[in-house]
This record gives sequence, C-alpha cells and structure tokens, in this order.
Amino acid sequence: MTKPPGPDQARLDRIVAEARRQSAEREATYRERALKLFPAVCARCGREFAGRRLRELTVHHKDGNHDNNPLDGSNWELLCLYCHENEHARELDEAARARGPGAPGPAATYNPFADLKARLEEKKK
Repeated sequence: MTKPPGPDQARLDRIVAEARRQSAEREATYRERALKLFPAVCARCGREFAGRRLRELTVHHKDGNHDNNPLDGSNWELLCLYCHENEHARELDEAARARGPGAPGPAATYNPFADLKARLEEKKK
C-alpha cells in the first residue's frame, strides 16, 4: 500500500518564510514610525521602556485594521505586551457580552444520539 503524497514541504516553507518576511517588513515600518512619534511609554499603564526592554512595547491599532497606518499615527497607540493582550481580551469579552446571557450560541450540527434507537434495537437481537 502506497502512502498518498503529502504537501510539498519546501513550497510550504517558502510560503511561511515569505509571510513572515512581509509581516516583519510591515511591522518594522509602522513600529519604527510610532516609536519616533510617541514617547516610549505604555499608553495604559504608564510604564517607561528603554534599551532592551523597548521590544516589550507594541503598536496597537485602535481600529483593529493592521493595514490602516496613517503617517500621523492617529490609528496607533503604544502599549506594553501585557496591556496590549488585555486590550484584545477586553474586545473579545465585550463581543461575547453583546450576545447577551440568554442569547443562543451557534447551533450544533452533530447529534451523537441520532441513530441510538436503531443501535439499541440491533443490540437486542
């Protein structure tokens, strides 16, 4: 029995490497601009960052669109790693709350008991 061919690993590696390179380039451009525009201080907790710790300061896009990078920095704020994570967690919590406590979640499509009666009848025989 022959094994079906798997994905072309070299091609997948090239795609991932290219995506990482593009992401790093895009981030470097707006991150560097944001660090020049704003002081190296977290906009939420007020901690200051310098030297090696400067890498803990991230650029948060206020509207959530990572491609919206105006030159004046009006869509950015500098947040430390912890405050940035907290901000995104709050957004998820608010979205969940908007559904309301009594609102049904997504409907389940799988019914594990769909043919239970038929299985029990077979077992009795």
